[in-house]
Amino acid sequence: MNADVAGETGEASPSPILKPSAFTPTQPSPIEGEGFERNRTPTRTVKRARRLRAEPTWTEAKLWERLRELPVRFRRQGPVGPYVADFICHRASLVVEVDGDVHNLTHVALRDLKRDAWFEGQGYVTLRVSTREVEADMDGVVTRIQNLASNRIGKVI
Repeated sequence: MNADVAGETGEASPSPILKPSAFTPTQPSPIEGEGFERNRTPTRTVKRARRLRAEPTWTEAKLWERLRELPVRFRRQGPVGPYVADFICHRASLVVEVDGDVHNLTHVALRDLKRDAWFEGQGYVTLRVSTREVEADMDGVVTRIQNLASNRIGKVI
C-alpha cells in the first residue's frame, strides 16, 4: 500500500475531508447584525442637522443655491461625527463653514478651532467664509470653494 493511503500499521489514514466544524465562522456575519462595526453619527447630531436644514440662514440658503450648480456633490448641514457641517463635500473631504459675527467671540473661536482639528483628524479641510464675504462677493466665494474642491479631488471640476 502507498504510505499516503495507509499508515505503517496498515490502517487507512484519516480522510482528508475536513470536518464541517472547521468551516463554522468564529464570529457572526454582518448579515446577522454583527461582525462589522460602523462609526455612527449620534442621533442628536442627526436631529440637529435636520432642524438646521429646515431653518437655513439667508446666506446659507443663497450659497446652497450656487453650490448645487457645481458638478461635485455637496451636502448642506451634513452630520459628521459629533458635528454638523454647514456644507460638506465628502469626495473632496472639504467642509465649508459660513460664519457670522458670533464666531469672532473668543469662546466661539476656540470651539471652532477644536472642531476644525477634529475634522482635520478625519481627513477633511475646513474653509471658513464670513457671511459678509458671501453677501459681498458670492461669485468669488463659490470660485474659491470650487477651486479648493478641484485641488483636493485632483481634477478640474
